[in-house]
Order: sequence, then C-alpha cells, then structure tokens
Amino acid sequence: MQGGIKAIFSHGSMMPMNTLLLHVRVATPVMRIHQSALPARMEEHGFESTTISDVLSAKGKAADGSWLWCTTDETVYDAVKSMTQHNVGALVVVKPGEEKSIAGIITERDYLRKIIVQGRSSKSTKVGDIMTEENKLITVEPNTKVLKAMQLMTDKRIRHIPVIKDGGMIGMVSIGDVVRAVVDEHLAELSRLNAYIQGGY
Repeated sequence: MQGGIKAIFSHGSMMPMNTLLLHVRVATPVMRIHQSALPARMEEHGFESTTISDVLSAKGKAADGSWLWCTTDETVYDAVKSMTQHNVGALVVVKPGEEKSIAGIITERDYLRKIIVQGRSSKSTKVGDIMTEENKLITVEPNTKVLKAMQLMTDKRIRHIPVIKDGGMIGMVSIGDVVRAVVDEHLAELSRLNAYIQGGY
C-alpha cells in the first residue's frame, strides 16, 4: 500500500510525487500577482480618506453645534440653557468682543464636575471660572483624518473637539460626528470593493 502512493499515473505513465508537489508550489505566486494588481482608481478612493473637513461640510454651517458659542462672563446657567435648547453637549467660549478668538470650551462634563458635584450655583458662577482653557484644549485641523481624530478623542476621553485653521476656529465636531463618518466610510469602501468584484472598475 505504501509503495502504491509513492507515484501517480499521468497519461498512462508514472509521475513521481515530488514532481507533482513542485507543480503545485509554482502556481501560488500567480495568485499574489493578480491580487496586487488593483486599479489605481481604487487606491485614489482608498479607505481612511475622509477628513475632518469632510465632516464639517456634511454638517453644514447652519448645523446645530457648528457655530454655537458663549462668552467668559456669561453665567454657567445661561450656557447650559443654550446647550439644552440646541441639543448639544458643548459650547465654544470666547472673550467679550473677541468672537473670532477662542478662549476655551465648556461642556456638560464641566457642569457636572465643577458645579453639581461641588455644590456651586450655576447662576452665580461665570463660564470663565469652569471652562477648559485654550492652552489645555485638544484640537484638530481640517485635514486631520477622521480615524486619527476618533483615536485622539478616545485616548483623551473627550467628546467634543474644536477644528482650528490658521490660528482661528472654523467649527467643532463631536464623537458622534466622527463615528458616523467612520461608519459611512466603511460602507463606501464595501460598495467600492463590491463594484470591483463585479467588474465596475
């Protein structure tokens, strides 16, 4: 029995087993060459291409939370009231009369930790007293990739991040905006791969 499996018949003649194995091995690189020959178009629209600028464009300038702000001398109560009315979790803070210069940011977390937990009055406490100041802010630029922004927000445990360009703020995105963009990018990538498989590229 053992002697019978040491050779294989091929067109009526005996073919040594090591010859057959050699033929199998040389066929493998052909698949690798085929898989690496992806069209340049797919690389142009490759995964992880969405930027923060794309997220801001999708939100639009009129979107709630994109341009909401308060001043340092407003009360925390008024700031929280504004957040509630616009259904957002953070406001950009500016100095009175200097709307284009960001002074910091105030979030729901600031209100809970620095007002509620400490038993302070939101109506007598100024936003400037509890906000996260500018020099401590975590920011991104318009060309930052959404995956990098999401990692940054996760690592720093923040849910809102200002977008800065040329020293000025042009918008703000939330963790919800970023996650939504990542999901959309995944779906778009699956659609591109499906089109490629079916010959759309």
